[in-house]
Amino acid sequence: MTKDYRHTLSVLVKHNLNTLSRIIGIFSAKGFELASVTFASEADPGMARVTITTYGDEKTVEQINKHLHNVVDVLKVTDLTHKKCIERELAIIKVSTAKAGRPEIMLIAQAFKAKVIDITSDKLALEVTGNTDKVDAMIEVLKPYGIAEMSRSGSVALKREFQGAVNIN
Repeated sequence: MTKDYRHTLSVLVKHNLNTLSRIIGIFSAKGFELASVTFASEADPGMARVTITTYGDEKTVEQINKHLHNVVDVLKVTDLTHKKCIERELAIIKVSTAKAGRPEIMLIAQAFKAKVIDITSDKLALEVTGNTDKVDAMIEVLKPYGIAEMSRSGSVALKREFQGAVNIN
């Protein structure tokens, strides 16, 4: 019995929205699970990076990888799942708040190193960045206060270049 794992794939492509459409089409046509996808310009003009979060066993992810390599304008596919990588997600969360609950919500925001980005008489909007577990944890803590709206970016990730250990004395 194989267990499904969360996989993060970093795909370097020529900047072309048709390429993104083809990539998404693979997941739709083959029935692969697509948890999140981000598409953004790269440092090199004419290039873009697609970060895909999916779930599946190793065999499924290998099939996804092969299909991605067959897409026109895909230059490189890297499975970051078992590599040291830098991965972040952004969420904006609007929380319903009575004035009495605001100090608690502001303390929660501080604990998660989130920013208050908008305040009205009955809501606070918070911005949190970090790995998916951190964003999920903050959402769970805020649920009892009443989440009015929320938007998440999905993961962005790159392979970590520094592979050594850091000694801090």
